[in-house]
Amino acid sequence: MSEQPRRPRKPGKPYRRPQKDPVRILAFEALRAVDERDAYANLVLPPLLRKAREAGDFDARDAALATELVYGTLRRQGTYDAIIADCVDRRLREVDPPVLDVLSLGVHQLLGTRIPSHAAVSASVELARVVLGDGRAKFVNAVLRKVARDDLDGWLERVAPPYDEDPEDHLAVVHSHPRWVVSALWDSLGGGRTGIEELLAADNERPEVTLVARPGRATREELLGEEAAVPGRWSPYAVRLSEGGEPGAVEAVREGRAGVQDEGSQLVALALANAPLDGPDRRWLDGCAGPGGKAALLGALAAERGAFLLASEKQPHRAGLVARALDGNPGPYQVIAADGTRPAWRPGSFDRVLVDVPCTGLGALRRRPEARWRRRPEDLDGFAPLQRGLLRSALEAVRVGGVVAYATCSPHLAETRAVVADVLKQHPDTDLVDARPLLPDVPALGEGPDLQLWPHIHGTDAMYLALIRRTA
Repeated sequence: MSEQPRRPRKPGKPYRRPQKDPVRILAFEALRAVDERDAYANLVLPPLLRKAREAGDFDARDAALATELVYGTLRRQGTYDAIIADCVDRRLREVDPPVLDVLSLGVHQLLGTRIPSHAAVSASVELARVVLGDGRAKFVNAVLRKVARDDLDGWLERVAPPYDEDPEDHLAVVHSHPRWVVSALWDSLGGGRTGIEELLAADNERPEVTLVARPGRATREELLGEEAAVPGRWSPYAVRLSEGGEPGAVEAVREGRAGVQDEGSQLVALALANAPLDGPDRRWLDGCAGPGGKAALLGALAAERGAFLLASEKQPHRAGLVARALDGNPGPYQVIAADGTRPAWRPGSFDRVLVDVPCTGLGALRRRPEARWRRRPEDLDGFAPLQRGLLRSALEAVRVGGVVAYATCSPHLAETRAVVADVLKQHPDTDLVDARPLLPDVPALGEGPDLQLWPHIHGTDAMYLALIRRTA
Protein backbone atom coordinates (compact mmCIF):
# COMPACT_ATOMS: atom_id res chain seq x y z
CA MET A 1 0.00 0.00 0.00
CA SER A 2 1.48 3.32 -1.05
CA GLU A 3 2.24 5.96 1.59
CA GLN A 4 -0.22 8.85 1.67
CA PRO A 5 1.38 12.24 1.05
CA ARG A 6 1.61 14.47 4.13
CA ARG A 7 -0.35 17.70 4.19
CA PRO A 8 1.89 20.72 4.10
CA ARG A 9 2.16 22.49 7.50
CA LYS A 10 0.68 25.94 7.59
CA PRO A 11 3.23 28.68 8.08
CA GLY A 12 3.44 30.28 11.53
CA LYS A 13 4.56 29.41 15.03
CA PRO A 14 4.33 25.74 16.06
CA TYR A 15 1.72 24.87 18.66
CA ARG A 16 2.97 25.13 22.24
CA ARG A 17 1.22 23.55 25.18
CA PRO A 18 0.12 26.11 27.78
CA GLN A 19 2.28 26.27 30.87
CA LYS A 20 0.38 25.41 34.04
CA ASP A 21 0.97 27.86 36.90
CA PRO A 22 -0.26 26.28 40.17
CA VAL A 23 -0.48 29.61 41.99
CA ARG A 24 -2.70 31.34 39.44
CA ILE A 25 -4.77 28.24 38.78
CA LEU A 26 -5.53 28.00 42.50
CA ALA A 27 -6.42 31.70 42.66
CA PHE A 28 -8.76 31.23 39.69
CA GLU A 29 -10.42 28.20 41.34
CA ALA A 30 -11.00 30.21 44.51
CA LEU A 31 -12.60 33.08 42.59
CA ARG A 32 -14.84 30.67 40.71
CA ALA A 33 -16.01 29.13 43.99
CA VAL A 34 -16.81 32.60 45.35
CA ASP A 35 -18.78 33.44 42.20
CA GLU A 36 -20.50 30.14 41.48
CA ARG A 37 -21.25 28.88 44.98
CA ASP A 38 -21.46 32.15 46.93
CA ALA A 39 -18.57 30.79 48.95
CA TYR A 40 -16.44 32.98 51.19
CA ALA A 41 -12.78 33.31 50.30
CA ASN A 42 -11.69 32.90 53.91
CA LEU A 43 -13.38 29.47 53.94
CA VAL A 44 -12.45 28.34 50.42
CA LEU A 45 -8.82 29.39 50.28
CA PRO A 46 -7.30 27.58 53.32
CA PRO A 47 -8.23 24.03 52.18
CA LEU A 48 -7.03 24.79 48.65
CA LEU A 49 -3.69 26.03 50.01
CA ARG A 50 -3.40 23.04 52.34
CA LYS A 51 -4.02 20.62 49.47
CA ALA A 52 -1.43 22.38 47.31
CA ARG A 53 1.17 22.26 50.08
CA GLU A 54 0.51 18.58 50.72
CA ALA A 55 0.95 17.89 46.99
CA GLY A 56 4.30 19.63 47.07
CA ASP A 57 3.22 22.32 44.61
CA PHE A 58 3.45 25.28 47.01
CA ASP A 59 5.90 26.90 49.35
CA ALA A 60 5.24 29.85 51.69
CA ARG A 61 5.90 32.43 48.95
CA ASP A 62 3.47 30.70 46.60
CA ALA A 63 0.78 30.65 49.29
CA ALA A 64 1.33 34.35 50.01
CA LEU A 65 1.03 35.24 46.31
CA ALA A 66 -2.12 33.15 45.85
CA THR A 67 -3.68 34.79 48.91
CA GLU A 68 -2.83 38.27 47.64
CA LEU A 69 -4.24 37.51 44.19
CA VAL A 70 -7.55 36.26 45.59
CA TYR A 71 -8.16 38.89 48.26
CA GLY A 72 -6.71 41.76 46.26
CA THR A 73 -8.89 40.92 43.25
CA LEU A 74 -12.03 40.65 45.39
CA ARG A 75 -11.36 43.90 47.26
CA ARG A 76 -10.76 45.86 44.07
CA GLN A 77 -13.43 44.15 41.99
CA GLY A 78 -15.51 47.30 41.50
CA THR A 79 -12.55 49.37 40.35
CA TYR A 80 -11.27 46.63 38.07
CA ASP A 81 -14.73 46.11 36.56
CA ALA A 82 -14.85 49.79 35.61
CA ILE A 83 -11.43 49.57 33.97
CA ILE A 84 -12.20 46.33 32.12
CA ALA A 85 -15.51 47.78 30.91
CA ASP A 86 -13.56 50.63 29.32
CA CYS A 87 -11.37 48.12 27.45
CA VAL A 88 -13.96 45.74 25.98
CA ASP A 89 -16.38 46.19 23.10
CA ARG A 90 -19.39 44.77 24.91
CA ARG A 91 -21.31 45.20 28.14
CA LEU A 92 -19.47 43.77 31.11
CA ARG A 93 -22.34 41.42 31.97
CA GLU A 94 -21.96 39.89 28.51
CA VAL A 95 -18.42 38.74 29.32
CA ASP A 96 -18.44 35.15 30.57
CA PRO A 97 -17.77 35.08 34.33
CA PRO A 98 -14.74 32.75 34.08
CA VAL A 99 -13.20 35.11 31.50
CA LEU A 100 -13.92 38.06 33.76
CA ASP A 101 -12.20 36.29 36.66
CA VAL A 102 -9.05 35.75 34.59
CA LEU A 103 -9.15 39.38 33.45
CA SER A 104 -9.61 40.64 37.00
CA LEU A 105 -6.68 38.55 38.22
CA GLY A 106 -4.60 40.02 35.41
CA VAL A 107 -5.66 43.58 36.13
CA HIS A 108 -4.81 43.17 39.81
CA GLN A 109 -1.34 41.96 38.90
CA LEU A 110 -0.90 44.93 36.56
CA LEU A 111 -2.31 47.67 38.78
CA GLY A 112 -2.25 46.32 42.32
CA THR A 113 1.07 44.46 42.67
CA ARG A 114 4.74 44.93 41.81
CA ILE A 115 4.69 42.17 39.22
CA PRO A 116 6.24 43.57 35.98
CA SER A 117 3.66 44.31 33.30
CA HIS A 118 5.04 41.87 30.76
CA ALA A 119 5.04 39.08 33.34
CA ALA A 120 1.51 39.90 34.52
CA VAL A 121 0.15 39.80 30.97
CA SER A 122 1.99 36.67 29.90
CA ALA A 123 1.08 34.78 33.10
CA SER A 124 -2.59 35.74 32.71
CA VAL A 125 -2.65 34.68 29.07
CA GLU A 126 -1.11 31.33 29.98
CA LEU A 127 -3.75 30.92 32.70
CA ALA A 128 -6.44 31.70 30.13
CA ARG A 129 -5.03 29.08 27.75
CA VAL A 130 -5.19 26.46 30.52
CA VAL A 131 -8.64 27.23 31.94
CA LEU A 132 -10.43 28.89 29.00
CA GLY A 133 -8.75 27.73 25.78
CA ASP A 134 -6.66 29.45 23.13
CA GLY A 135 -9.53 31.40 21.56
CA ARG A 136 -10.53 33.28 24.69
CA ALA A 137 -6.89 33.63 25.70
CA LYS A 138 -6.46 35.96 22.71
CA PHE A 139 -9.29 38.12 24.05
CA VAL A 140 -7.62 38.20 27.48
CA ASN A 141 -4.32 39.18 25.88
CA ALA A 142 -5.90 42.05 23.91
CA VAL A 143 -7.74 43.49 26.95
CA LEU A 144 -4.77 43.27 29.33
CA ARG A 145 -2.45 44.95 26.83
CA LYS A 146 -4.87 47.89 26.82
CA VAL A 147 -4.92 47.96 30.62
CA ALA A 148 -1.11 47.86 30.75
CA ARG A 149 -0.85 51.19 28.91
CA ASP A 150 -1.54 53.17 32.10
CA ASP A 151 -1.13 52.89 35.88
CA LEU A 152 -3.93 52.78 38.46
CA ASP A 153 -4.02 56.55 39.02
CA GLY A 154 -4.27 57.17 35.31
CA TRP A 155 -7.11 54.72 34.96
CA LEU A 156 -9.00 56.21 37.90
CA GLU A 157 -8.83 59.64 36.31
CA ARG A 158 -10.41 58.13 33.22
CA VAL A 159 -13.15 55.87 34.65
CA ALA A 160 -14.17 57.58 37.91
CA PRO A 161 -16.55 60.58 37.66
CA PRO A 162 -15.16 63.79 39.18
CA TYR A 163 -15.77 64.10 42.91
CA ASP A 164 -17.41 67.51 42.52
CA GLU A 165 -19.97 66.11 40.08
CA ASP A 166 -20.88 62.87 41.88
CA PRO A 167 -18.97 62.32 45.13
CA GLU A 168 -20.58 58.99 46.00
CA ASP A 169 -19.98 57.45 42.58
CA HIS A 170 -16.43 58.83 42.53
CA LEU A 171 -15.67 57.19 45.88
CA ALA A 172 -17.42 53.97 44.82
CA VAL A 173 -15.15 53.57 41.78
CA VAL A 174 -11.93 54.81 43.37
CA HIS A 175 -12.30 52.74 46.56
CA SER A 176 -14.19 49.78 45.09
CA HIS A 177 -17.40 49.79 47.14
CA PRO A 178 -20.99 49.70 45.90
CA ARG A 179 -22.47 53.17 45.82
CA TRP A 180 -25.16 52.35 48.40
CA VAL A 181 -22.50 51.11 50.83
CA VAL A 182 -20.51 54.32 50.37
CA SER A 183 -23.65 56.32 51.15
CA ALA A 184 -24.50 54.22 54.23
CA LEU A 185 -20.99 54.39 55.68
CA TRP A 186 -20.85 58.13 55.06
CA ASP A 187 -24.12 58.60 56.95
CA SER A 188 -22.78 56.52 59.83
CA LEU A 189 -19.58 58.55 60.03
CA GLY A 190 -21.42 61.85 59.90
CA GLY A 191 -18.21 63.60 58.83
CA GLY A 192 -16.52 65.10 55.81
CA ARG A 193 -14.64 63.68 52.87
CA THR A 194 -11.49 62.81 54.82
CA GLY A 195 -13.23 60.39 57.16
CA ILE A 196 -15.06 58.47 54.45
CA GLU A 197 -12.01 58.15 52.24
CA GLU A 198 -9.93 56.87 55.14
CA LEU A 199 -12.62 54.33 56.05
CA LEU A 200 -13.04 53.05 52.49
CA ALA A 201 -9.27 52.80 52.10
CA ALA A 202 -9.05 50.85 55.37
CA ASP A 203 -11.64 48.38 54.06
CA ASN A 204 -9.22 47.58 51.23
CA GLU A 205 -6.24 46.89 53.48
CA ARG A 206 -5.26 43.41 54.55
CA PRO A 207 -6.29 43.00 58.22
CA GLU A 208 -3.83 41.74 60.76
CA VAL A 209 -4.45 38.42 62.46
CA THR A 210 -5.42 39.10 66.08
CA LEU A 211 -5.37 36.49 68.82
CA VAL A 212 -7.12 36.50 72.19
CA ALA A 213 -5.59 34.94 75.29
CA ARG A 214 -8.56 33.44 77.11
CA PRO A 215 -8.30 34.37 80.81
CA GLY A 216 -7.49 31.47 83.10
CA ARG A 217 -6.29 29.40 80.17
CA ALA A 218 -3.58 31.48 78.48
CA THR A 219 -1.82 34.80 79.05
CA ARG A 220 -0.88 37.54 76.67
CA GLU A 221 2.74 37.12 77.78
CA GLU A 222 2.65 33.50 76.59
CA LEU A 223 1.36 34.56 73.17
CA LEU A 224 3.92 37.35 72.93
CA GLY A 225 6.59 34.68 73.11
CA GLU A 226 5.56 33.57 69.63
CA GLU A 227 7.44 34.72 66.56
CA ALA A 228 6.00 37.84 64.88
CA ALA A 229 3.72 38.59 67.87
CA VAL A 230 3.13 42.12 69.19
CA PRO A 231 0.63 43.42 71.79
CA GLY A 232 -2.86 44.45 70.72
CA ARG A 233 -3.77 48.11 70.75
CA TRP A 234 -6.70 48.14 73.17
CA SER A 235 -7.64 44.79 74.68
CA PRO A 236 -5.46 43.45 77.53
CA TYR A 237 -5.92 39.97 76.05
CA ALA A 238 -5.08 40.81 72.42
CA VAL A 239 -1.93 39.91 70.50
CA ARG A 240 -1.38 40.76 66.85
CA LEU A 241 0.58 38.58 64.45
CA SER A 242 2.59 40.52 61.92
CA GLU A 243 2.52 39.55 58.25
CA GLY A 244 3.28 35.89 57.79
CA GLY A 245 2.23 34.87 61.30
CA GLU A 246 0.27 31.62 61.26
CA PRO A 247 -2.32 31.10 64.07
CA GLY A 248 -2.26 27.35 63.58
CA ALA A 249 1.42 27.34 64.55
CA VAL A 250 0.62 28.77 68.00
CA GLU A 251 0.34 26.01 70.62
CA ALA A 252 -2.24 27.86 72.73
CA VAL A 253 -4.48 28.27 69.67
CA ARG A 254 -4.18 24.61 68.74
CA GLU A 255 -5.14 23.68 72.30
CA GLY A 256 -8.11 26.09 72.41
CA ARG A 257 -6.62 28.17 75.23
CA ALA A 258 -6.40 31.10 72.82
CA GLY A 259 -8.28 31.92 69.66
CA VAL A 260 -8.41 34.15 66.62
CA GLN A 261 -10.64 37.11 67.45
CA ASP A 262 -10.76 40.67 66.16
CA GLU A 263 -9.96 43.20 68.84
CA GLY A 264 -13.32 44.92 68.30
CA SER A 265 -15.12 41.72 69.31
CA GLN A 266 -12.94 41.46 72.39
CA LEU A 267 -13.80 45.03 73.39
CA VAL A 268 -17.55 44.35 73.10
CA ALA A 269 -17.23 41.40 75.49
CA LEU A 270 -15.05 43.41 77.88
CA ALA A 271 -17.47 46.35 77.94
CA LEU A 272 -20.36 44.08 78.88
CA ALA A 273 -18.27 42.33 81.53
CA ASN A 274 -17.19 45.70 83.02
CA ALA A 275 -20.64 47.32 83.03
CA PRO A 276 -21.81 48.17 86.56
CA LEU A 277 -24.74 46.11 87.89
CA ASP A 278 -27.30 46.62 90.62
CA GLY A 279 -27.39 43.35 92.52
CA PRO A 280 -25.87 39.89 91.99
CA ASP A 281 -23.56 38.86 89.15
CA ARG A 282 -24.02 35.11 88.82
CA ARG A 283 -25.69 34.27 85.48
CA TRP A 284 -24.62 35.45 82.02
CA LEU A 285 -26.22 34.78 78.63
CA ASP A 286 -24.80 34.94 75.12
CA GLY A 287 -27.98 34.82 73.07
CA CYS A 288 -26.39 34.63 69.58
CA ALA A 289 -23.25 32.74 70.44
CA GLY A 290 -22.09 31.28 67.11
CA PRO A 291 -19.38 30.72 66.11
CA GLY A 292 -18.14 31.13 69.68
CA GLY A 293 -15.40 33.75 69.90
CA LYS A 294 -17.23 36.16 72.20
CA ALA A 295 -18.76 33.27 74.16
CA ALA A 296 -15.31 31.84 74.89
CA LEU A 297 -14.04 35.19 76.16
CA LEU A 298 -17.22 35.84 78.16
CA GLY A 299 -17.08 32.35 79.62
CA ALA A 300 -13.51 32.92 80.79
CA LEU A 301 -14.36 36.32 82.28
CA ALA A 302 -17.45 34.88 83.99
CA ALA A 303 -15.34 32.06 85.44
CA GLU A 304 -13.06 34.58 87.15
CA ARG A 305 -16.11 35.80 89.11
CA GLY A 306 -17.64 32.39 89.71
CA ALA A 307 -20.49 33.19 87.28
CA PHE A 308 -22.26 30.73 84.97
CA LEU A 309 -22.51 31.31 81.18
CA LEU A 310 -25.33 30.00 79.00
CA ALA A 311 -24.36 30.15 75.31
CA SER A 312 -27.32 29.83 72.96
CA GLU A 313 -27.12 29.46 69.18
CA LYS A 314 -30.01 28.72 66.84
CA GLN A 315 -28.15 26.66 64.22
CA PRO A 316 -27.04 23.26 65.59
CA HIS A 317 -23.82 23.15 63.57
CA ARG A 318 -22.85 26.60 64.83
CA ALA A 319 -23.76 25.54 68.36
CA GLY A 320 -21.18 22.79 67.86
CA LEU A 321 -18.57 25.44 67.04
CA VAL A 322 -19.51 27.29 70.23
CA ALA A 323 -19.10 24.11 72.27
CA ARG A 324 -15.67 23.58 70.74
CA ALA A 325 -14.62 27.15 71.56
CA LEU A 326 -15.78 26.79 75.16
CA ASP A 327 -14.31 23.32 75.70
CA GLY A 328 -11.97 23.56 78.67
CA ASN A 329 -13.48 26.78 80.04
CA PRO A 330 -12.40 27.06 83.69
CA GLY A 331 -15.87 27.89 84.99
CA PRO A 332 -19.41 26.53 84.67
CA TYR A 333 -21.16 26.90 81.30
CA GLN A 334 -23.73 25.28 79.05
CA VAL A 335 -24.21 25.40 75.27
CA ILE A 336 -27.68 24.92 73.78
CA ALA A 337 -29.20 25.09 70.30
CA ALA A 338 -32.15 27.46 70.73
CA ASP A 339 -33.86 30.36 68.94
CA GLY A 340 -33.14 33.58 70.78
CA THR A 341 -36.49 35.03 69.72
CA ARG A 342 -38.26 32.06 71.35
CA PRO A 343 -36.36 31.82 74.62
CA ALA A 344 -35.64 28.49 76.27
CA TRP A 345 -35.20 30.29 79.60
CA ARG A 346 -37.47 32.13 82.00
CA PRO A 347 -37.81 35.93 81.92
CA GLY A 348 -35.45 37.82 84.20
CA SER A 349 -33.04 34.89 84.53
CA PHE A 350 -29.77 36.65 83.78
CA ASP A 351 -27.58 39.43 85.14
CA ARG A 352 -25.69 40.12 81.90
CA VAL A 353 -26.91 39.39 78.36
CA LEU A 354 -25.13 39.74 75.02
CA VAL A 355 -26.91 39.72 71.66
CA ASP A 356 -24.45 40.09 68.78
CA VAL A 357 -27.17 40.02 66.15
CA PRO A 358 -27.03 38.78 62.55
CA CYS A 359 -26.45 41.73 60.21
CA THR A 360 -25.14 42.78 56.80
CA GLY A 361 -21.54 42.56 58.01
CA LEU A 362 -20.59 45.92 56.53
CA GLY A 363 -18.18 46.40 59.42
CA ALA A 364 -16.02 43.42 58.43
CA LEU A 365 -15.42 44.11 54.74
CA ARG A 366 -11.67 43.86 55.29
CA ARG A 367 -12.07 40.20 56.17
CA ARG A 368 -14.87 39.29 53.78
CA PRO A 369 -14.34 41.53 50.76
CA GLU A 370 -16.81 39.60 48.60
CA ALA A 371 -19.63 40.52 51.01
CA ARG A 372 -19.74 44.09 49.69
CA TRP A 373 -20.76 42.81 46.24
CA ARG A 374 -23.37 40.37 47.54
CA ARG A 375 -25.25 42.60 49.92
CA ARG A 376 -28.16 44.70 48.67
CA PRO A 377 -30.04 47.56 50.36
CA GLU A 378 -33.10 45.34 50.62
CA ASP A 379 -31.14 42.97 52.87
CA LEU A 380 -31.62 45.52 55.63
CA ASP A 381 -35.36 44.87 55.56
CA GLY A 382 -34.72 41.16 55.99
CA PHE A 383 -32.52 41.60 59.05
CA ALA A 384 -34.61 44.30 60.74
CA PRO A 385 -37.36 42.11 62.31
CA LEU A 386 -34.80 39.58 63.58
CA GLN A 387 -32.57 42.24 65.13
CA ARG A 388 -35.49 43.86 66.94
CA GLY A 389 -36.87 40.51 68.04
CA LEU A 390 -33.54 39.42 69.50
CA LEU A 391 -33.10 42.69 71.38
CA ARG A 392 -36.64 42.48 72.81
CA SER A 393 -36.00 38.91 73.96
CA ALA A 394 -32.71 39.95 75.54
CA LEU A 395 -34.43 42.70 77.52
CA GLU A 396 -36.97 40.18 78.76
CA ALA A 397 -34.20 37.74 79.69
CA VAL A 398 -32.31 40.17 81.93
CA ARG A 399 -33.39 40.85 85.50
CA VAL A 400 -34.13 44.30 86.90
CA GLY A 401 -30.78 45.97 87.50
CA GLY A 402 -29.05 43.79 84.91
CA VAL A 403 -27.45 44.89 81.62
CA VAL A 404 -27.98 43.93 77.98
CA ALA A 405 -25.33 44.49 75.30
CA TYR A 406 -26.68 44.93 71.76
CA ALA A 407 -23.86 44.51 69.25
CA THR A 408 -23.50 44.37 65.47
CA CYS A 409 -20.61 43.99 63.08
CA SER A 410 -22.17 46.73 60.95
CA PRO A 411 -22.09 50.49 61.41
CA HIS A 412 -25.22 51.00 59.26
CA LEU A 413 -27.59 53.25 61.19
CA ALA A 414 -30.54 51.04 60.25
CA GLU A 415 -28.89 48.15 62.09
CA THR A 416 -27.58 50.10 65.06
CA ARG A 417 -29.21 53.19 66.52
CA ALA A 418 -32.50 52.72 64.66
CA VAL A 419 -32.97 49.24 66.15
CA VAL A 420 -32.11 50.38 69.68
CA ALA A 421 -34.35 53.45 69.48
CA ASP A 422 -37.32 51.46 68.15
CA VAL A 423 -37.10 48.74 70.78
CA LEU A 424 -36.53 51.10 73.71
CA LYS A 425 -39.69 53.00 72.77
CA GLN A 426 -41.56 49.82 73.69
CA HIS A 427 -39.52 49.38 76.90
CA PRO A 428 -39.75 52.50 79.06
CA ASP A 429 -38.37 50.37 81.90
CA THR A 430 -34.82 50.69 80.49
CA ASP A 431 -31.95 53.17 80.41
CA LEU A 432 -29.00 53.44 78.06
CA VAL A 433 -25.67 53.07 79.85
CA ASP A 434 -22.75 55.16 78.63
CA ALA A 435 -20.47 52.45 77.25
CA ARG A 436 -17.49 54.70 76.50
CA PRO A 437 -16.05 54.97 80.04
CA LEU A 438 -15.91 51.16 80.17
CA LEU A 439 -13.15 51.29 77.53
CA PRO A 440 -11.14 54.19 78.95
CA ASP A 441 -8.04 53.70 76.81
CA VAL A 442 -9.92 53.64 73.50
CA PRO A 443 -10.33 57.06 71.83
CA ALA A 444 -12.93 58.45 69.43
CA LEU A 445 -15.82 56.17 70.36
CA GLY A 446 -18.53 58.62 69.29
CA GLU A 447 -20.96 60.97 71.01
CA GLY A 448 -22.38 58.25 73.28
CA PRO A 449 -23.96 56.72 75.17
CA ASP A 450 -23.46 53.94 72.60
CA LEU A 451 -20.09 53.44 70.92
CA GLN A 452 -18.80 52.74 67.43
CA LEU A 453 -15.42 51.28 66.50
CA TRP A 454 -13.84 51.91 63.08
CA PRO A 455 -11.16 50.18 61.00
CA HIS A 456 -9.45 53.46 60.04
CA ILE A 457 -9.41 54.82 63.60
CA HIS A 458 -9.08 51.78 65.85
CA GLY A 459 -7.74 49.11 63.50
CA THR A 460 -10.70 46.87 64.36
CA ASP A 461 -13.83 45.74 62.60
CA ALA A 462 -16.56 48.41 62.70
CA MET A 463 -18.30 47.00 65.77
CA TYR A 464 -21.26 48.85 67.29
CA LEU A 465 -22.30 48.49 70.94
CA ALA A 466 -25.23 49.79 73.00
CA LEU A 467 -25.54 48.90 76.70
CA ILE A 468 -29.05 48.91 78.19
CA ARG A 469 -29.96 48.54 81.87
CA ARG A 470 -33.31 47.10 82.93
CA THR A 471 -34.72 49.52 85.52
CA ALA A 472 -38.12 48.08 86.39
